[in-house]
Amino acid sequence: MGGTVLDSKAFAYRSAEILAQHNALNVLVMDIHEVAGWADYFVLATSTSSTHMRGLQKHIDEFLKAQDISLLNKPEVSDDQKWLLMDAGTVVIHIMSEEARQFYDLESLWFNAPRFIVAL
Repeated sequence: MGGTVLDSKAFAYRSAEILAQHNALNVLVMDIHEVAGWADYFVLATSTSSTHMRGLQKHIDEFLKAQDISLLNKPEVSDDQKWLLMDAGTVVIHIMSEEARQFYDLESLWFNAPRFIVAL
């Protein structure tokens, strides 16, 4: 196994830090383990363009590879992509455009989940 084995919380926070370091906006970790039986954490971040979204995906992919973590899905980013979902099982990473983030409003949908803003 590559790198250090991380628990779900450490994995979620490290993913959020990587997104914030690469200029994702409004990075947020939501602890959903008590309100959802299929995952422990959501990581939400806003990208400024599809190019920015691809770059954020690349940095998360590099982190996942170093940790020997595989995604349950194989997302591809198109030029008009509004929402990229990276499902690593216990942690689900959502990279969204501002428009999609406001429209889907996952923060309100999961209103009872504790949340932690990640800022550098």
